[in-house]
Amino acid sequence: MNRRQVFLSHKQYHDFLESLAGEEAHWQAHSMMADSPEQEASLKASSVRRARLHHLILGYTGGAPMEQLARELDGVIEGYEDYQRKMGVYEERPDIAPLNIEDYPDEYEEYVQVISLCILLQRSDLLPRLVLLQDRAGFGGQDTLIEDLLKAYLPDREDVDQWFHDVSTPLIRAIYTEDPDEPRELLVEYCNQWYEAFEQAPWHDSHLDGESYFGYWAFEAAAVAYLYGLDDSAVEHMVFPRDLLEYARRFTPPPIPQQLAQH
Repeated sequence: MNRRQVFLSHKQYHDFLESLAGEEAHWQAHSMMADSPEQEASLKASSVRRARLHHLILGYTGGAPMEQLARELDGVIEGYEDYQRKMGVYEERPDIAPLNIEDYPDEYEEYVQVISLCILLQRSDLLPRLVLLQDRAGFGGQDTLIEDLLKAYLPDREDVDQWFHDVSTPLIRAIYTEDPDEPRELLVEYCNQWYEAFEQAPWHDSHLDGESYFGYWAFEAAAVAYLYGLDDSAVEHMVFPRDLLEYARRFTPPPIPQQLAQH
């Protein structure tokens, strides 16, 4: 293990990695308390998609190679698709979004994290599948940061000047400021306030229990720095995934559509 954050011990890493890897098999063999078979299927699918994502992030935290993490993203996206289908059946809303990114900041963060992982790990081929799940529920063209992450990869994204959560503000300002020195300061500001902004998230302070911690990462800060060529040299906060950004920079980012430059 070549850990990328200090909270992770060798034993914790391997124990939790094994636990997350076994989540799917566990729920295939065990029942879960629920009011109906449809609800049970939805709850199990939610648990599996969460475990797959956390397994990938824990792998990054523990020092897993980028190519391995990139392969894991297939299963992560399949997890969201399966959860969305089963929740749609249970809720009788076939287009329901798997993540309520408007009302819950931690679910918003999860969405931009997965988008950013697809970008940084060079798996943009998965973005249309992930984004469709949210867009068809009405979340397309609603949030500046999300649209700015997607515009270089997906055609006809909307140019919007609004966003769901204040935590995004420094990162959005870093994209649009005309002061060449300001993006560096805004990246620092974003990373410095990131952890406290998600105080209500289920994973917040998970490093204190020694069992459920998988890593604290502002992947979206690195994705913005990668896509928009921002100077990240002043960012020292542990939540900034520098190794992942350095990996991404081996590859040339796609050009940003012209309308974004005229925002």
